[in-house]
Amino acid sequence: MAQKIVTVYTDDLTGDESEEVQRHTFSLDGVNYEIDLVSDNYDKLFEALAPFIETGRKLGRPKGAGRPRKASVDGPSAEELRAWARSNDYQVNERGRVPAHIREAYEQAH
Repeated sequence: MAQKIVTVYTDDLTGDESEEVQRHTFSLDGVNYEIDLVSDNYDKLFEALAPFIETGRKLGRPKGAGRPRKASVDGPSAEELRAWARSNDYQVNERGRVPAHIREAYEQAH
């Protein structure tokens, strides 16, 4: 007998299936949350939280948390990064999160 297991990734916000779904965690009032999102929806979450992140006090990272984000909230916008990437012969999508290697190349150039 053969068994086949299929994993289907769905965006928790929209319910849409996508292979680009990634798991993200955040905390509020001592409660930790985990959500699976495509990059466009993660960008929406990050943009919504950005003003609170900018003015809040950082308490440190919980154990087991992923590596810190390389892009700062007051750095270049995603659109500025895309324009720079295109002018420097990088391929970049029109929407979604800008890949880390492009952000790193931008930071090295500036």
